[in-house]
Amino acid sequence: MRIAYRENLEEFAFNLTQLCAFVRTTLQKASLALLEQDLQAAEECLSMSDELEEMREGCEQRAVELLALEGPLARDLRQVVSSIYIVDELARMGALAIHIARAARRRHPNGTVPEPLLPYFQEMSRLSLEMLDKVHALLEDPDADVAMVLVKDDDAVDDLHDHLMMMLTRREWPYSTVEAVDVTLLSRFFERFADHTVNMASRIVYLTTGLTPTEYSERQRDEVQEGDWAKRFAEIEKRFS
Repeated sequence: MRIAYRENLEEFAFNLTQLCAFVRTTLQKASLALLEQDLQAAEECLSMSDELEEMREGCEQRAVELLALEGPLARDLRQVVSSIYIVDELARMGALAIHIARAARRRHPNGTVPEPLLPYFQEMSRLSLEMLDKVHALLEDPDADVAMVLVKDDDAVDDLHDHLMMMLTRREWPYSTVEAVDVTLLSRFFERFADHTVNMASRIVYLTTGLTPTEYSERQRDEVQEGDWAKRFAEIEKRFS
């Protein structure tokens, strides 16, 4: 029975990586639609909405079955519970990508973002995709230390978002009100997308250690301090031996 349970758990983990890859494709197409006024990419992204929902429901159903099938051990239970949260995060990220594609389609054939601001969104897209790639790698090979780096990895996206908001509120805005609304919403979509990758990294820290990122950082700091004290004590003993 345990062997069958482990096989089902591994299949669930594989389904999670598939969902992550699917969400990456939605953002890739949405970014192409936004940055290059590509109507076909926008339509392709929007058409992925139903499949995204089916994959989400399938993952959630599998999680319920795993919880009901057999009383999972502590590590297995952490994996299932963490994965349920990760499924929700990925579904929300896919929805954000679809919002971006919808905005691009709404303004076609005109650009959604003023051309001088496109490099900001190009960089936000690049960073978001890069962070999602790291999450995908962590889902395949969970590592608390790598996940901890990703927990702090959205600062660059936050900085870009804050800069765009500053341009909208603290300087004379040379573009239309409609463009101001679009820039605000699109910047927020990318910023939230990056936030969700951080949330998933936090779940992976919990999955591998049973600790929150804050608790894990404190434990690492305590271990370093204990190691320093042990080293100093050994040096003292060596001098008097």
